[in-house]
Amino acid sequence: MPVLRLLSAMLGCAILLAPAAEAARPVPAAAPAQAQGQMQAPRLVVVMVVDGLPAEQLQRYRDQFGPGGLRRLLEQGASFTNAHQAHGITVTAIGHSAVLSGAYPYRHGIIGNNWLDHDGKQVYCTEDARYHYIGAETGAHDGTSPALLRVDTLGDQLRYASGNRSKVVTVSGKDRGAILLAGKTGTAYMFMDDSGDFASSTYYMQQHPAWVERFHAAKPQDRYYAKSWKPLLPDSAYADDAPDPAPSLKSPNRFPFTFYSESGAPSADYYARLKASPAVDELTLDFAEAAVDGERLGSNPSGATDLLGVSLSGHDYVNHAYGPESRMSHDHLQQLDRRIARFFDFLDRRVGMDKVLVVLTADHGFANTAEFSQARHIDARRIDAKALATRLDDALGQRFKVGKLVKNVYAPEVYLDYAAIERNRLGRAEVEDAAARILMAQPGIADVFTRTQLEQGLGGATRLRLLMQRAWNRDLSGDLLLVPAAYSSFGGGDSGATHGTPYNYDTNVPLLMMGGRWIRPGVVPQYTEVADIAPTLAQILRVRPPAAAEGRVLTEALR
Repeated sequence: MPVLRLLSAMLGCAILLAPAAEAARPVPAAAPAQAQGQMQAPRLVVVMVVDGLPAEQLQRYRDQFGPGGLRRLLEQGASFTNAHQAHGITVTAIGHSAVLSGAYPYRHGIIGNNWLDHDGKQVYCTEDARYHYIGAETGAHDGTSPALLRVDTLGDQLRYASGNRSKVVTVSGKDRGAILLAGKTGTAYMFMDDSGDFASSTYYMQQHPAWVERFHAAKPQDRYYAKSWKPLLPDSAYADDAPDPAPSLKSPNRFPFTFYSESGAPSADYYARLKASPAVDELTLDFAEAAVDGERLGSNPSGATDLLGVSLSGHDYVNHAYGPESRMSHDHLQQLDRRIARFFDFLDRRVGMDKVLVVLTADHGFANTAEFSQARHIDARRIDAKALATRLDDALGQRFKVGKLVKNVYAPEVYLDYAAIERNRLGRAEVEDAAARILMAQPGIADVFTRTQLEQGLGGATRLRLLMQRAWNRDLSGDLLLVPAAYSSFGGGDSGATHGTPYNYDTNVPLLMMGGRWIRPGVVPQYTEVADIAPTLAQILRVRPPAAAEGRVLTEALR
């Protein structure tokens, strides 16, 4: 899309949202002078995605981390402090798609966790009715395959280059976290909410291998029953966090959190409680370790490089429930740090960390809860998208003296009724412009982009414009793309936090790379994108980059 290259070149004119970001991306560079061909490839590449981890949390709490986990990555690896998920709708599915494809939604086709098709029916990003979970019930919109991902990934290129000898295995607390990292030819395993098991789907295989069945038989998910999540550190360590909400019978929202079931024994409600806690990530890493042993990852008899993708979902659930400013979020990251340290120790014993390349990033950051921001005199709002759609439709009706012109709203997308526009002999662009003006006058809305603007590359050469252009897919997206004001978000209620915007708190995520043979340790302050991960790994592994990758090779961190 030529407009994207034009916009990238023009960004220096007006950077609205990320002042530290470089306006024009550097041209992808070749490998360093010492030939990569003379350097042994990693035996195992481990790509870790911490769901919902803002970069600022990694820096704010780093002095409290233990020596072997996140601190090890920060001190022994390359730390990209100005790394971004560089698209305008920052949610789990889009962020995970970017990590190993190096592509943006306008190319990879994953425009949200959910979206609406042309008939107004909801689509889930990894649903595929042709397949079902192995040994578990499969709902109508459960994720079972990568069919909706329109591009290939680094794992697919790795398997192509090795004649399918390389193994690509991914695991996550969310189906979309595992499936979108696995690409087209990897194998994904995901946490089952009703049983606490990790299952794959019939897209990948017809039955689980023996090592998975052994893992299930041990029932590690039941070890938390009747136990509690308590703070890891002394109370003084959490002094700067937001105070816990006042207790109530409906939702105490304070430590300790006890894992239980109304039935008195482990059951679906108990397993669901594990997700907003350190438990789901401990189990995910337990399963990842079982996969290393069961699949002999990093010890491939052919000598080919294997890839293990680990998506850690718990931090996202905790931040949604309590906000990134909470003691719960703070402690969860400390607990996760210690479990990652044990995972690295395991890899050292099984594979040898000198043969392992580790990448850690996040799919998106997080805004503070609206109430926390309001207490600091920030105009943060919870925007009711349904009420917004009603006001829009009423105003359009008055403006054009016709009936309903809004077909659907699925924030941040608005879908217009083309049939009604044509029937009333109206111009599409005219209706779009009128709708945009109406929406821009609504509290909490900062900007609106229309289909005509996005199709024609109009709207100004700003970073906001570039990020929203990347997030919009001509075939799949709506006719109006809404941008809430900073610290505001779509959704109701009076508690919890969310993400999804083009602002720094949502785009700026950790990007850490560790592997002494391939990665030069140190802080890298230059603007970087998560889309740069796939081309960089492709350079190290001497394989083709994924076909739609637009990132650059991070030569400043390569040996």
